[in-house]
Amino acid sequence: MNDDPRFGLNRRVVLPGPLRLDGGTLLSPVEVGYETYGRLADNGGNAILICHALTGDQHVAATHPVTGKPGWWTRMVGPGRPIDPARHFVICANVLGSCMGSSGPATVNPATGKPWGMAFPVITIRDMVRAQALLLDHLGVEPLMAVVGGSMGGMQALSWAATFPERVSAAVVIASTARHSAQNIAFHEVGRQAIMADPKWRGGDYYAAGDPPAAGLAVARMAAHITYLSEAGLTEKFGRRLQARPDRPDGAKSFGFDADFQVESYLRHQGLAFTDRFDANAYLYITRALDYFDLAEEHGGTLAHAFAGTRTRFCIVSFDTDWLYPTSESRVIVHALNAAGARASFVELSSPFGHDAFLLESPELARVVDGFLRAGETA
Repeated sequence: MNDDPRFGLNRRVVLPGPLRLDGGTLLSPVEVGYETYGRLADNGGNAILICHALTGDQHVAATHPVTGKPGWWTRMVGPGRPIDPARHFVICANVLGSCMGSSGPATVNPATGKPWGMAFPVITIRDMVRAQALLLDHLGVEPLMAVVGGSMGGMQALSWAATFPERVSAAVVIASTARHSAQNIAFHEVGRQAIMADPKWRGGDYYAAGDPPAAGLAVARMAAHITYLSEAGLTEKFGRRLQARPDRPDGAKSFGFDADFQVESYLRHQGLAFTDRFDANAYLYITRALDYFDLAEEHGGTLAHAFAGTRTRFCIVSFDTDWLYPTSESRVIVHALNAAGARASFVELSSPFGHDAFLLESPELARVVDGFLRAGETA
């Protein structure tokens, strides 16, 4: 997609830092894994930063090096898509604390020569955004035409607009929230406890043994994955249908604890597949960052203060079956933007797929994002 040798796909950079974290720690150096597509315009006005969700990574539109699957947002990024490398210079960075090339518990602590493990400092969404800002400085990108993200990516987009308002012309926030609810935190705590209860976790020091807590991480993924779906979607896709088994009459129950139901088999598959590409400690750190996220708290307890005087345009999108970050959470953001006098558009889209709808085929979402970005290009 890109013939400019300065901007290649699937790159990694080590930046000197230091990066001051919200917890007070100075992190140095700062490693960032990232991908770029397209070419930065001479006037620098076509840069779009895509922020990924909890279990995502920088491989937004290129083949994933571990799974061999297409990028996680090829429906939105690519030739003829709303975010098009022919028009835009696209950057997607692996978040701080993750495990695909950015500084995190799985990377080497320069002080010890060994993986950080649980000695890595606790991070926040705003820390992730500051690390991305360091990357953009390195790439020579000052203004951003837009920051775009769904779920945790939407939180980063909001944090970008609040932390670096002078650098963000537009923000697209999809299926997201301005803070984690008690229910969100509760589901994450179940996942974290599943990981830490796995004997192979070893207090986070499992790298040398090469035997990670895969069972605990799989359960954590299963629990979280339920929140990404809708009841209607699960019922339509699986219902109470049983797994077909060659060793018993079709439709007969085994009356045991194997995966009798199709939905059980699906969740187990999702959990096991996740362990092939993700680090358990990284899961702990990123879910903690999500739980700490409260944009209003960062600005004196009033969400509108986060956007006071902003010149950023906002597009807020929710889905009617998303119960992880329901439409009511998006409305809170919109009300705060209105109170701050910001330019904001909002739409609730209909989908049977719950929270995951932003990752799946959605012509309506594509039209909304495309129209919003093009309006900024012609403004």
